[in-house]
Amino acid sequence: MGDIDNQTLDYMANKYRFADAFNFYMHGGKNVVDPDSLSQMDTTLVALPYGVNAKATVQKHRDLVKLCTAIYQERTVLVVMGLELQTLVHYAMPVRAMLYDAMSYTQQVKEAEASYAKNRVLQPGGEYLSKFRKTDRLMPVITLTLCLSDEVWDGPTSIHEMLTVEDEQWLKYVPNYTINLLTPAEIAEEDFGKFRTGLGPLLKFIKHRKDNTLDWMGGTDLFKRVDWDTGKLINSLAGGDLELKKEGDSVNMWVALENKVKQARDEAFKEGYQEGLAGVARAEKTAREKTKVADIQYIMDSFGVDAQKAMDALRVPIQEQENYAKLILSSSL
Repeated sequence: MGDIDNQTLDYMANKYRFADAFNFYMHGGKNVVDPDSLSQMDTTLVALPYGVNAKATVQKHRDLVKLCTAIYQERTVLVVMGLELQTLVHYAMPVRAMLYDAMSYTQQVKEAEASYAKNRVLQPGGEYLSKFRKTDRLMPVITLTLCLSDEVWDGPTSIHEMLTVEDEQWLKYVPNYTINLLTPAEIAEEDFGKFRTGLGPLLKFIKHRKDNTLDWMGGTDLFKRVDWDTGKLINSLAGGDLELKKEGDSVNMWVALENKVKQARDEAFKEGYQEGLAGVARAEKTAREKTKVADIQYIMDSFGVDAQKAMDALRVPIQEQENYAKLILSSSL
């Protein structure tokens, strides 16, 4: 993983930002997923797809996984929440996310099987065969793909979109899997304020980072007090040349981004001014050359002499005579 990938992974590992992403996507910004209800889980998934005696295993590493303890209808429920970070569009994401979810469920079944091997509580028949009791239930697994790119997601969002068959007569027998996708390009401008952490200004910056102006920041205080970690990540995504001035635990990203735009304009003006001066100099040189060529040609025509004698008569410097000889030759062709 690159530096940006590692930085974004560390950034989203924060339980408040992790919960913020799910609350925005699932609950419109309402604080349903309590950050304090989240506990870290092992990101390594191991599955034995060919039975407990098989030698071949499948091992995958998820980006971030947390266990959420929630209250639903006066009951405590556990939900496995996985967050996958993408800095580019992943064109096989439905397969990847489906595999992660399937492996999470497989792990739960295997853990139940391991516990029953010790306690011997399985009934003969179906329970003993499946190593899973009739009354057992799995913890739901929710995977959210967070795309930290300003691009519109143009990849598939479901398994059906990836198949060669489009006929519903066939597809209705093929279970579909649709990814949960959160990408800045598809977030409405008025919805960035629904985030409760620095994830809001971060995603809004990503959406507009290629804009030529800062008009998209106008009329909002979203960027005036950004937490320091968010400011550092925005700086990295902006190229690392922002001047961040820490104010307590926050930074005014409005000022930092405004200064960068101003600096870019000043540099562009300076380059344009210097290019303008160079252009004037080139134009003046061309005008002088045209005048000198006309004078040389006049001497040649009036006195019937060649270019060399004409240039000597006009006292053209020796180091310039070759250039003027070429100009006279080209003008006569």
